[in-house]
Amino acid sequence: MSKPMVVAIDGPSGSGKSSTSRGVADRLHLAYLDTGAMYRAMTWALLRQGVDLDDPDAIAAAAVGVRLTSGTDPLDPTIHADGADVAGPIRSDDVTASVSLVAAVPGVREMLVGMQRETIGNHEGIVVEGRDIGSTVAPDARVKIYLVADPSARAARRAAENGSVDSAATQQALARRDEFDSTRSVSPLTKPDGAIVVDSTHLTLNEVIDTIVGLVDAAR
Repeated sequence: MSKPMVVAIDGPSGSGKSSTSRGVADRLHLAYLDTGAMYRAMTWALLRQGVDLDDPDAIAAAAVGVRLTSGTDPLDPTIHADGADVAGPIRSDDVTASVSLVAAVPGVREMLVGMQRETIGNHEGIVVEGRDIGSTVAPDARVKIYLVADPSARAARRAAENGSVDSAATQQALARRDEFDSTRSVSPLTKPDGAIVVDSTHLTLNEVIDTIVGLVDAAR
């Protein structure tokens, strides 16, 4: 019996992970999981509860009671926290500013990694995007991609997504996020062993998708 086709796509914010991952999953008729949305949903729930996000123990204790549900349709990905549809709210400035604090708590990561592995195990094929998929969540993934882009390109894309005209401020914010995620003690953002680096700076979305689909087809 062949191993499930797990495609791990890691990389920093603004590199194009979400659009690329959904496109690859749709093209290959695979399921899709956005692990970053899970951490954002957890952050949203904790903010709503008024949990002190400067207190890792309080975060870990409160997180145990939060129910998260992730949809895996690449054309209609969904995320719910405690029964509420939070696909929109998790992109708020408050959540964006706080998600790294929540994601750095070992208890939260252990719980969500368990959920992510369960979801992966429920599918014959799945594209999973995040910051620690190939290194921690699915180190045996058949295909590992580390998606990168020039900092200015990443900032321009993220600013456009957020409707901002200040790409310089966005670039500074992304640099701070990169520093925090790359230096945290648990599952830091890093290029996984065996991952293929794909630089999306000068590629269109379709060209990035084509590149990764080709790599997956070669690995079948």
